[in-house]
Amino acid sequence: MGLAGRRKTLGYSQEKLAELLGVDRTTVGRWESGRIEPQPPQRRGLASALEVTLIELDALLPQPRAASQEATGQQSSDHPGAGDPDEMIRREFLRILTVSGALAALPLDEAEALTDGVRRGAPSDFLRMNGHLWQVYQLARSKGSVYPVVRDQLATLNEALAADTRGNSRPLLNAAADLFQLAGEVAFDANRYTDAAASYSLAASVSKDAGAYDLWACALVRHAYVDMSEQRYRQAAQVLVAAERLAQRGDSILATRQWVAAVQAEAYAGLGDLTECERALGKAEEVRDLTTGSTNGGWLRFDGTRLAEERGARYVQLGRLDLAEEALQKALAQTALASGQSYRRRGAVLTDLAVVGAKRRDPEQVMTYAREAVQLAQASSSGYIARRLQALCDELGPLSKDHRVAELGAEIATLSTP
Repeated sequence: MGLAGRRKTLGYSQEKLAELLGVDRTTVGRWESGRIEPQPPQRRGLASALEVTLIELDALLPQPRAASQEATGQQSSDHPGAGDPDEMIRREFLRILTVSGALAALPLDEAEALTDGVRRGAPSDFLRMNGHLWQVYQLARSKGSVYPVVRDQLATLNEALAADTRGNSRPLLNAAADLFQLAGEVAFDANRYTDAAASYSLAASVSKDAGAYDLWACALVRHAYVDMSEQRYRQAAQVLVAAERLAQRGDSILATRQWVAAVQAEAYAGLGDLTECERALGKAEEVRDLTTGSTNGGWLRFDGTRLAEERGARYVQLGRLDLAEEALQKALAQTALASGQSYRRRGAVLTDLAVVGAKRRDPEQVMTYAREAVQLAQASSSGYIARRLQALCDELGPLSKDHRVAELGAEIATLSTP
């Protein structure tokens, strides 16, 4: 029995199921035909409506067709139009990957011998522009607003890669790997997990071609976040082992190894392993011993300033609530909006404090912190905060009988689809 069969067994039309889930009828049709897959926030609601577990739901879903169609160059009628920013970015990804693969095959001595392009400074210009875009992304209240600029930079870089057949290949590949990671961040924040995973995979591929181990490791770290967003902690831990090995071959001055460790702590916490989690956090703390220049403000921004909130979040995962609250209160003081910190960062800390309240069955604590987090999610259109708040809803349990908490849950539900 497939998805459509289960729906019919329960007596639902596509229209009725769509109404229950707050989606369009055509979306249900696309799920049933395999043209698209439900996003993780939608899966929980779909499984509940169909009265199955998430594992059983996976068995009901048909194999998506979109990926195979793109691989063979076929155009699906369900793809966004030519003017859609996400589709444009996807197409630029494929173009750059094709060209960069050819450039990486050039003999190294030929690339080194022909330095005329390097003297013109084009690769460094790309890297400086990428650094600027990372700063814009970091400061932007709405991360999606960065899409058009990233798309333009992708198009420009694609032209440079296509025009350069000698001399600048490796620097340009570094610039491409950098930009892929930024595009993945934008997609991830918008809950576009497939696009995010694709861009991180491309970043890893181009980094490998360029021999850029730190860039490569960071691309894998970001890919691990996609797995963890869907609670595939074991898969994430496996990816992070590879990232750890790559980081060991990278620049010891950079904070790559410490960032890998910080994310490993999250994977181990998801697996319930307190010992390995605290070992990884201890490794991450070593970032404080690094000298100035350990971060670049772009694809590697881990400087230890968020370790308090990282530690607090890990203790929440592990159920160590007193330890979690102590660390999170310290982090909250550090993320005051008046000091210029991002909505995203403060929203995550507030949500974790609300989760502590939910686990303690304290509706007042839930409302105190979750209310501000919802306001920040609304103000920033951040899919990241929305995902964290949705996870909070899974913890509410009996507290949902409180009308204030129930109203809060309904408000959070409107944030689930950006």
